[in-house]
Amino acid sequence: MSAGHRTRGLVPAAFGTLGIVYGDIGTSPLYALKEAHTHGDLELTRDSAFGTASIVFWSLLLIISVKYLLLVMRADNHGEGGILALTALIAPGAGSATKTTGVLLALGVFGTSLLYGEGLITPAISVLSAVEGFEVATSAFDSLIIPIAVVIIIGLFLAQPFGTAGIAKVFSPVMVLWFIVIAALGLEQIVQQPSVVRAVSPAYAVELFLDQPLQAFIALGSIFLVVTGGEALYADMGHFGRRSIQLGWYTIVLPALLLNYFGQAAFLSSRSEVPERLFFEMAPDWSVIPLVVLATGATVIASQALISGAFSLTAQAIQLDYLPRLDVRHTSSEQSGQIYVPLVNWLLMIGCIALVIGFQSSTNLAAAYGIAASTTMVITTLLLHGCMIERWRWAPWKAHIAVLPLFLVDLSFFAANVPKIPSGGWLPIVVGFGLVLQMTTWRRGRQLVAARVHRGQRPVLDVVDEALNDSVRRVPGVAVYMFKGPDGAPPAMITNLAHNHVLHDTTLVLSVETSDVPRVTAEDRLDVSPIARGVYRVVVNYGFMEDPDVVAALGEFDVDGCTIDPLKATYFIGRETITSTPEEGMPVWREQLFELLNRGAASASRFFNLPRDRVFEVGTHVEI
Repeated sequence: MSAGHRTRGLVPAAFGTLGIVYGDIGTSPLYALKEAHTHGDLELTRDSAFGTASIVFWSLLLIISVKYLLLVMRADNHGEGGILALTALIAPGAGSATKTTGVLLALGVFGTSLLYGEGLITPAISVLSAVEGFEVATSAFDSLIIPIAVVIIIGLFLAQPFGTAGIAKVFSPVMVLWFIVIAALGLEQIVQQPSVVRAVSPAYAVELFLDQPLQAFIALGSIFLVVTGGEALYADMGHFGRRSIQLGWYTIVLPALLLNYFGQAAFLSSRSEVPERLFFEMAPDWSVIPLVVLATGATVIASQALISGAFSLTAQAIQLDYLPRLDVRHTSSEQSGQIYVPLVNWLLMIGCIALVIGFQSSTNLAAAYGIAASTTMVITTLLLHGCMIERWRWAPWKAHIAVLPLFLVDLSFFAANVPKIPSGGWLPIVVGFGLVLQMTTWRRGRQLVAARVHRGQRPVLDVVDEALNDSVRRVPGVAVYMFKGPDGAPPAMITNLAHNHVLHDTTLVLSVETSDVPRVTAEDRLDVSPIARGVYRVVVNYGFMEDPDVVAALGEFDVDGCTIDPLKATYFIGRETITSTPEEGMPVWREQLFELLNRGAASASRFFNLPRDRVFEVGTHVEI
């Protein structure tokens, strides 16, 4: 491929990142710097305004440009990114059973759970902060801010079942316009106060901490809001590639953000108090209403990215067996990554509406925002350190040198967000711990069920040999017994042989395995081994970002000239009825939670895309 061709492909991809990747971080100017001054009770002076701008500059440089774009994005799992992909990179090292690896895997699960909390708060604070701009134009909207925000949020979630394929075409142009506008707003203020460019010197940040140490530390928790969305850069790497994300950042996003933040600092430097709507106060009166409309569109786009991310995260967690099977629907026939998870969608909608009504303003919500993102960033840094040692085989001292400065920066932001916990920061933590409890309970429960089902299990080879020696009747057709296990006979097969005394001419004992890579090649999809005449063991392999489609996979079945029509096969699947007992396993209350989750799990036939009229379910009673 020529360099020119690569460049032509790189530019459109970089353009696409503006509408998908940079929505969250791109709308932070609506509230971040204002909250830094008001939440921290900083004394507003020229030097304090320049000091906050200096911290913003170095935060964007160190956390986004250095940490994520230069280091974290190197930790790709076959091109895919995100905290679950990073966790999966470390997982293969678990075979050594080191305590450190176990801790890192637990942190990865916790970080994943926190992202749901962040996805809950982002639509609420983003939409609220945009709609609040109407108050700058006229007081007539004062009593309508909350209803308008709720209506927008409801509309956003109601649109999810239809997919984003059509809407996405306008995402990037809207965000380009947004970045141009915020850059122009900031540039106008910088021209009036050009000395603000001196804030690139870290001396202003140091001076701020020396003059107002406590207030500056508290303000740091709100300044952190300028880098929320950094995880999105990493999570979306598989869709756009590292180079396109870097190109979009350095050519458009970073310059626009810095111009606006420095413009806000210049605007503040000549005032005695912080305006209630700092971002909108910088705009000319005639442009406030159009700016609010544009800001609302930008925040909807930012929210869409978080909602889509929650759907993708859920699908990955299901594949890795951290969540029960849920109804996952595809909204695009062209892009497999565009999915919709109804349960997650409605829970997020209810949560967002409750936040808007409960917190009433973006200022109040800002207290809840930041703790989840800062904790996730600390976890990402620790996982990166583990990846450097476990996967990249770096010497420990080299990994320490690379990660320690970034870890200290992340830890500083985390510590500055801790005081927010009593005033709202507890919310994402509660959501995170609740999901960790659910995910670990499900995973442990599945292990216990597998152990009980496999207890005393007979090898499939013995069962088939016994049936053939007893001259069991062979009947025409194809039977597919779905069972997760290396060598054991599926209970459904044993039940069918015991009651019906038949064995189909072509019998497949099939298990679906999820690899620690995002996607599996077509050549590695099927692993077939003969058991007896006409009886085969089949392992269907998928990556953790793929959706299992057993029918499509079996369409490629061809062993010694034996092919099958998957749509005419009969599929036997097991359905376990779980009962909690005092038997050794989990505490009774966790076993009851697992029992509840198991009852709510989606049908295996739908999850594996089996033809519904060709499925037989065989029940099994399991005590854990």
